Amino acid sequence: MKLKNENKTILAVGAHPDDVEILCAGTLLLLRAKGWNIVIATMTAGDCGSATLNRDEISKVRKNEAIESAKILEANYHCMENDDVFIMYDRTTLLKTIDLIRKVKPNIVITHSPQDYMVDHEITSKLVRTACFSAGMKNILTNQHDVNIATPYLYYMDALEGKDIFGNLIKPTTIIDISSVIDAKETMLKCHKSQRDWLMVHHGIDEYIITMKNFAIQRGQKINVKYAEGFRQHLGHGYPEDNILEQELILE
Repeated sequence: MKLKNENKTILAVGAHPDDVEILCAGTLLLLRAKGWNIVIATMTAGDCGSATLNRDEISKVRKNEAIESAKILEANYHCMENDDVFIMYDRTTLLKTIDLIRKVKPNIVITHSPQDYMVDHEITSKLVRTACFSAGMKNILTNQHDVNIATPYLYYMDALEGKDIFGNLIKPTTIIDISSVIDAKETMLKCHKSQRDWLMVHHGIDEYIITMKNFAIQRGQKINVKYAEGFRQHLGHGYPEDNILEQELILE
């Protein structure tokens, strides 16, 4: 199926390094195989994600891990350099996010669910949503002066564990079979070794990869495949409404 917009660039924005790998790397791998250019960005360097290293030390480690993971996708990686746990919906952060959209000029943007277990994820979702809509407004001044950009397709990744803060299930509207790339997705997540160590201390979890796979299995059961990832498309006024992920990866 022919794309309405021939720009084959996709931007995935997570709050922290490893968010993209956990929630949408399989889909990115499939799109990369179809010739899409992938860009990964994180709002923070995950500077609070260590029980032993200080903020500067763990930031360097996690950014390097993110770069190594992105290499598997032949993707560029950008860190927005906000503080972990302190991502704010404010003018400064929003301008940086708009600037990123203008720089990358993506046709598709993927970010966090508006409802998730962590406020950092939810604020990232709001920032990206506003930036996608307003990047083409010439009266908003950023470092990137080219505002000739169409509002991109916007998709929200699954919330962690597929539920909101009250335990209500959040149902994806598009589910992508990632069975063929699950090993590469696992390899990408393994690049984030520091988080396996951190989660053991903070959450008492020593099953970083298994937890990712188990959730992918749950999503896969919805469409009778082994592994899958789920998304919801933003369909508000001003956004593209045809389902480009479905066109590229399901109806091909």
